[in-house]
Amino acid sequence: MAAHEQKNNKPKKSGGKEAQPLIIAKTPAEEQRLRLERLMRNPDKLAPIPDRPKEWNPRAPPEFVRDVMGSSAGAGSGEFHVYRHLRRREYQRQDFLDKMSEKVNEDVDYLDKVELNKQAAEERTAKRRKKRDKLKQKKMMAKKAKLEAKNKKDDDGNKSSESSEEEEDDDDEEKRPKMMPRLLASSWGGNDTLCPLQGDGHPLSSAG
Repeated sequence: MAAHEQKNNKPKKSGGKEAQPLIIAKTPAEEQRLRLERLMRNPDKLAPIPDRPKEWNPRAPPEFVRDVMGSSAGAGSGEFHVYRHLRRREYQRQDFLDKMSEKVNEDVDYLDKVELNKQAAEERTAKRRKKRDKLKQKKMMAKKAKLEAKNKKDDDGNKSSESSEEEEDDDDEEKRPKMMPRLLASSWGGNDTLCPLQGDGHPLSSAG
């Protein structure tokens, strides 16, 4: 008895895990909260990520079948349960093969649909690109025609201004001999009359 008391009175080792009170979650929200609290107690520890479950595959058929039983095995015979298990496995294998074939067909249809959508998107993109290029070319042609019209208008204006200047010069030359000034010559002929000028601009002599 004394030895048992001494054994129970031994000092416990320090550094062990603290005993956590047992809490039973009553709702899914409380269960999720408890899981989060357990994860946040040690944030440096990696969270456990379960592996993806493997797909079920039927057991491969045996390479060598020693005895083949048909449905004629009597219900009262001792081998009927063996035939029943073999039949169940064969049905499972056939169902699995049918599902795999259906999945492969769906994958092929999906890939074909993706390819068709990709081609349709490329055709729409090419059509829009062609339309944008056509509009851009049309704008460039309109801008070029406008610039050419402006340059032509400027050239016509310059030509008209040059021709008007030439006409003004011709008019000045024509008007210049008619507007020759005359000088008063009181001594010419003794009368205060206008004295005609010579071609060089000097007045005619009175002697003449």
